[in-house]
Amino acid sequence: MSFKAPAEGVLLPPYRILDLTGPEAVFCGKLLADYGADVVKVEPPGGDPTRNKAPFIG
Repeated sequence: MSFKAPAEGVLLPPYRILDLTGPEAVFCGKLLADYGADVVKVEPPGGDPTRNKAPFIG
């Protein structure tokens, strides 16, 4: 099964979103970016702890 991303710039191209979420909501920023928003993720010093996690499979 493959994931088909929405067409580029479909819904949210005029929006810039500041992502201040923790590990519980990382996937939300990805979804918003997939829908065309410009997502800026702010990470703690040392980087996001989810960088070392396996990819989300759903």
